[in-house]
Amino acid sequence: MPAHNAYVIVGAGLAGAKAAQTLREEGFDGPLVLLGEEAEHPYERPPLSKGYLLGKEERDVVYVHPPRWYTDQKVDLRLGVRVTAVDPAAHEVTLDDGSRVGYAKLLLTTGSSPRLLPVPGADLDGVHTLRRLADSDRIKDAFASASRVAVIGAGWIGLETTAAARAAGAEVTVLEAAELPLLRVLGPEAAQVFADLHTDHGVDLRCGVQVAEITGADGRANGVLLDDGSRVDADAVVVGVGVTPDIGLAEAAGLEIGNGVRVDAALRTSEPDIHAAGDVADAFHPLLGKHIRVEHWANALNQPQAAARAMLGQDVAYDRVPYFFTDQYDLGMEYTGYVEPGGYDQVVFRGPPETREFIAFWLSGGRVLAGMNVNVWDVTDPIRALVTSGRPVDPARLADPDVPLGDLL
Repeated sequence: MPAHNAYVIVGAGLAGAKAAQTLREEGFDGPLVLLGEEAEHPYERPPLSKGYLLGKEERDVVYVHPPRWYTDQKVDLRLGVRVTAVDPAAHEVTLDDGSRVGYAKLLLTTGSSPRLLPVPGADLDGVHTLRRLADSDRIKDAFASASRVAVIGAGWIGLETTAAARAAGAEVTVLEAAELPLLRVLGPEAAQVFADLHTDHGVDLRCGVQVAEITGADGRANGVLLDDGSRVDADAVVVGVGVTPDIGLAEAAGLEIGNGVRVDAALRTSEPDIHAAGDVADAFHPLLGKHIRVEHWANALNQPQAAARAMLGQDVAYDRVPYFFTDQYDLGMEYTGYVEPGGYDQVVFRGPPETREFIAFWLSGGRVLAGMNVNVWDVTDPIRALVTSGRPVDPARLADPDVPLGDLL
């Protein structure tokens, strides 16, 4: 029978690695097991669609810790293993080789998986999704040889891979079902900035279109057929139409499921000895007063640190404001806050958006819900303070670059 005194983490990505690090930093000196399905040591995902994909960063930059760190910290890191079941009653997880690992506390950081297109040809060679390091390697190789690339989906992954394909010299056609890129995230006022950015860089941006089929010859993709009968020729196709949380283990174990694994503010699931963090967690946010699931890097970095402290019995409530960033061509952006689609009544720009050097604020009832700084730096902290204050602001002063953001608090 396996021992049941270990803290076990299922999912060896950024979230799992940061949880393990925090457990050791907070004084946990018992058995600590980190289980990862990939053969790679834990790594961060932003470089996969940014610097590493562009060839500006070396492969080593992606890793959370040097390999020796896990040995030095006595973390039992097991790579290339898949957890097939979680048994809350027995406090055990089962691995794909049939062995079992007992736990005193369990953390699920299983992440998410790319959505696949339900169209013919989606499984052809030359059709790529981007989630893992190996995916980035394949896409980088494809961009090096492709003269024409089709990108399906104009979300963050789609647009970042588009910028990388253009940097590699390929002609790029972006196919998006909505009327603008990032429309659901940013709304029409700010989404137009990214539409203009890509068309100004020579991208053939086609919005309001539906993909009917990915065409191919000899088992390899050679284009995309739209439902209006038009066709886009392509040597490589990238599909970026979102991700779904990997809830299979949790659901089979009988844990409560919402938009992911439902957890409270301490990242605790419906089973008190099981926590969840990162992409997979549908967490109650004290500031917002609702459950949200955040798929971005900063959440995978910070949320598991709170989960680890909660596993140790500390009084924890994860209330950090969501944050994400992007780099595309000469545009750098940071976004702080949370706005549901259509959940605002006003967008205030500090600086003209057409210059691509501005801050946009989303407001509801005069309160700042979120802010996005584009090529304007060192303003994340005051934007976060405006969001967390919950106090109404004067939109005219908010729009005035001569009024320091700190003066609006």
